[in-house]
Amino acid sequence: MSRPTNLERVTIPGAWLRTAAGAGLVGPDGSVGATIFAEMSALAARTGAINLGQGFPDTDGPPEVLEAARQAIADGVNQYPPGRGMPVLREAIARHQQRFYGLAVDPDTDVLVTAGATEALAATLLALVEPGDEVLTFEPYYDSYAAIVALAGARLVTVPLEWPAFAPDPDRIRAAFSARTRLVLVNDPHNPTGSVLDRGTRELIVELATRHDALIVTDEVYEHLRFGTPHEPIATLPGAAERTITISSGGKTFSTTGWKIGWLHARADLVTAILSVKQFLTYVNGAPFQPAIAVGLDLPDAFYARIAADLGAGRDILIAGLRRAGLTVSVPEGSYFVVADAAPLGATDAAAFCRDLATTAGVVGIPVSAFTATPGAYAGLVRFAFCKRPDVLREAAGRLSSLSA
Repeated sequence: MSRPTNLERVTIPGAWLRTAAGAGLVGPDGSVGATIFAEMSALAARTGAINLGQGFPDTDGPPEVLEAARQAIADGVNQYPPGRGMPVLREAIARHQQRFYGLAVDPDTDVLVTAGATEALAATLLALVEPGDEVLTFEPYYDSYAAIVALAGARLVTVPLEWPAFAPDPDRIRAAFSARTRLVLVNDPHNPTGSVLDRGTRELIVELATRHDALIVTDEVYEHLRFGTPHEPIATLPGAAERTITISSGGKTFSTTGWKIGWLHARADLVTAILSVKQFLTYVNGAPFQPAIAVGLDLPDAFYARIAADLGAGRDILIAGLRRAGLTVSVPEGSYFVVADAAPLGATDAAAFCRDLATTAGVVGIPVSAFTATPGAYAGLVRFAFCKRPDVLREAAGRLSSLSA
């Protein structure tokens, strides 16, 4: 019997449909629309506006890393790598965690290479969360979080990060935990706000997760993009390592977002459980890019200091332009995003403001409402990416300044 080809017979799982509809990805009639990120990038291309919406760098990564990928391709590293990832990368990840954070990680049992951090998150939640469980995270949140939680059949519980400090209220964190809390999902440094968690908040998360026997999953892809104090993973806190799955990637650190080389590390039994799901998602990926990212992870300290300093300089250029435009700015401590409030310019709908901004100032941003299930709380807030060349940021800052007129 042949398989049916009538697309009207295809159904979308209810949990995913509800999440997709809430995010504006599926219309009332079941039609699939573009995300706000795709919409704004297309708007920038159509109008000639500077695209500070989607978070991708406009420069290539370190020459040593790029050359290592070219050499790997020339050397025939073009077939399936091992399911856990190539040993050269797993060993580099273990060295990196020891070098920067003092974490002892066994590269053979505690590390898994993934297709970016997004796959690491998806495989982790699908492996470790059951229908009816609760997953706690901070809101606004990276847009894939709600979708993955829905696919796992779990319930998303959020703690708000309130403008302008974007620091969570400890009492709200305590109230968000329940007997059904299975997992706490922490993005630090945070996208979209650029905030970082202080030690007291991280210790509270560990305390509550321990009390409720919950797992902690950390999304640390911006770990080296910090301004001021260095990053401290939750896994370094007393009692945290045994219940924490630490996730990161090379895309942000080495300006190779298109390579999609991510990883996670955790205790061995958790990694094995996650691998049991991951092998049926992408199976494996990026063979020639894995040894190249390994080269990057072993770059000297001067490289890591330089990327943070350069990014901080770009942040300051953009913030100056936003302030001259009359917007109120929350100064980020990490990531490569800054959030500004357009309310002083009369904006009450950030999505409409962003669409108009492409023509009024020739710059594109992303409404923070795209990262939340409660958009009203962030109605006038806009996220701008400053992972661009200084000349591009200066031009964008100049264009934004025109708004004050």
